[in-house]
Amino acid sequence: MSYYDMSYLNTLTQELGMAEPKVTNVVKLYTVLLLSSGPKHGYEIIKEVGERLGRKASPGQIYPFLGLLESGGYLKQKAVGKREKKVYTLTPKGRDFVDSLLSRLGNLVDIAIEPRLTECAHCGCSVYKGGFTKTIKGARLAFCCEYCAKSFRK
Repeated sequence: MSYYDMSYLNTLTQELGMAEPKVTNVVKLYTVLLLSSGPKHGYEIIKEVGERLGRKASPGQIYPFLGLLESGGYLKQKAVGKREKKVYTLTPKGRDFVDSLLSRLGNLVDIAIEPRLTECAHCGCSVYKGGFTKTIKGARLAFCCEYCAKSFRK
């Protein structure tokens, strides 16, 4: 896609007030998370996504999504180096998008692990696993650590 095509898409997207891009698969999720850690060029994104997923990510999965993010104002690109590789960087709008995405994902994780949490009988903190249990006066109680169990008074 040429610069003029991208410029037109940027203008059209802004004029139409298009909604946030949809992150509908793990490849897109890893792409935005990698960009949140700093500027990356396309091949670097493809390589890192592939390594993290344990399977090859294709340019056909990455570049159209990067174009969508750019047309929405979520990232910008700059040509660097002798070969003028395109380096993609999140804009402030893009950082806000990633923060919002992480918040929503965090809520899903909370829902998934909530049934597995126990509450420390002493300090009230939530314990996922690795807690400490102790029987006190016939009742089996959960604690976050042995120090809370020693400090507990019924």
